[in-house]
Amino acid sequence: MPTYESLIQRVVDEIEVRLGEELKFSELAKLSNFSDFHFHRVFQSIVGLPVMEYVRKRRLVHAASRVAYTNERLLDIALNCGFGTPETFIRAFRKMYGMTPGEYRKRGFRPPAYAKVNVLQRRFNPYLGGIRMEYRLVTKPGFDVIGYSIRTRNADGQNSRDIPAFWQRYKQEKMGERLYGLAVSNAEYGICSDFDMDSGEFSYVIGVEAREGAEVPEGAIVRHYPEQTYVVFTTPKVKPEQFVESIQSTWNAVFSEWFPNSGYEHAAAAEFEYYDERCWPDRSELLEMDIYIPIKQKA
Repeated sequence: MPTYESLIQRVVDEIEVRLGEELKFSELAKLSNFSDFHFHRVFQSIVGLPVMEYVRKRRLVHAASRVAYTNERLLDIALNCGFGTPETFIRAFRKMYGMTPGEYRKRGFRPPAYAKVNVLQRRFNPYLGGIRMEYRLVTKPGFDVIGYSIRTRNADGQNSRDIPAFWQRYKQEKMGERLYGLAVSNAEYGICSDFDMDSGEFSYVIGVEAREGAEVPEGAIVRHYPEQTYVVFTTPKVKPEQFVESIQSTWNAVFSEWFPNSGYEHAAAAEFEYYDERCWPDRSELLEMDIYIPIKQKA
């Protein structure tokens, strides 16, 4: 049976030879034999970028090399490297390199030849911090969450900045205190949903499980999540200063170690982190929490 790494490498290799063509997410997902959403999560976990963000960066790397080492017209480079219009090329180039292609050429930059990613040569060690891949399968009935939402994206690490900042604002402004009286418990959820796999955007909700008939406070939202089977992982017990790292390491281990050998794939529903009294510093010196990932049997 092909490994996850070999399947993702097949996609990476295909991307490299087709950078000048129109590449669609769904077509790349088919090369992996995964469902669209599972492919989205596996590619990002193994490569470190959403697939379409990886495509964009590989196009820019090739374009920068041609800007630097050839006399080709910038318009031709833009079109041959898969950018639909010169404006799109200039905007993407400036975002990555901090200047326009014309300025880059004028200043005489000579970039190295950055190779495509080779996931077959990577070595994973997701067990740092004492993570053991113990899990349980849970079918959770449908539930409603009242909370607050932002829209973020997993390209360029944007979500790694937005979500911690959102949690910080949530705590500083005591937003949770407006919700606890409406909840079945004081446990809080951090929920990722409404994924756009082309752009890498998704919604992130911080909230509580709502009591029946609870009224939504001004500025808050209510979301319903239908019954779903989840695989649940509990993070290792760590000191508060290691808590964020243990959560991230557990997420990485799930996709790089557990899924490839599990017989399951991501079910493309909302996934969430569950924070209860086990992760309250005033209750315990060592913190832990649960990660819920929706699953289905592999086809």
